[in-house]
Amino acid sequence: METHTTSAKVLLNHATTLNLHTGNLVNRSRLKKKCPSSPSEEIQDCVRATLSEWFATIPPPTSPTDTIDCSIPQATEAITPEEREELKVSVKLFICEADLSSIKDAVDKACQALAVSQLDSVIIAPPALPEGESQTLDNLQPAWRELEGLVQSHKIATIGTSDLDKELLEQLYNWAQVKPSSNQVNLASCCVMPPDLTAFAKEFDIQLLTHNDPKELITAASFQEAVQESTQDLEVADWRLEWVLRYSIIVKSRGIIKAKGYLVHAKRSSL
Repeated sequence: METHTTSAKVLLNHATTLNLHTGNLVNRSRLKKKCPSSPSEEIQDCVRATLSEWFATIPPPTSPTDTIDCSIPQATEAITPEEREELKVSVKLFICEADLSSIKDAVDKACQALAVSQLDSVIIAPPALPEGESQTLDNLQPAWRELEGLVQSHKIATIGTSDLDKELLEQLYNWAQVKPSSNQVNLASCCVMPPDLTAFAKEFDIQLLTHNDPKELITAASFQEAVQESTQDLEVADWRLEWVLRYSIIVKSRGIIKAKGYLVHAKRSSL
């Protein structure tokens, strides 16, 4: 075990980028035994468990690398061409920093991990705003343009939003070239779907979905804690999250989840 811990420290001390893929959580027995109380607890558990398992199986590194690609091969299920038509690949992308190039990067990495050329649906969750600030169309436009480009290049079929009220959803709809196909609403903030939002969505064929994700899926401190616990007291304060992508693969004819997982991308801010 000491050798594995040493390997982990050598790798993380030299790396500047961490790409983590949990693999299919539906099949990971270690994580299935525990029912997380919230999405935040689930992603923190996933980061901790994936890093721990990966570090326990890797050989000592012959030479340190700038990028760590951390995944559990036996837990990862690629989609075969034969079954692709029967499956819907839905994604929610949580942007943790304002670097918009991360949107294309996240979509590309998801397509590569799942062996598909296109994601059926991507819902965007922009970075959490400072306390007291409200979301505006100006804030949303840069990310939406990135998503529109990915629709036009056939990397994504449909795009959606999260936590927009009727006024902001209408502004985005009127401005956008590629219209939002869905809008997620957090029922913790409104127990009943607002009537004006429902009416607008029905008129313009926008699907209203519910979710229970917090404004910030995982804080920097929680992420660093998960990394630290999996590597036994390694100094991790300079690691920061850039994005988290959660995917679900659904069997269309039966409506059941075949696979679910997370991709996480983090950077080290200084060396």
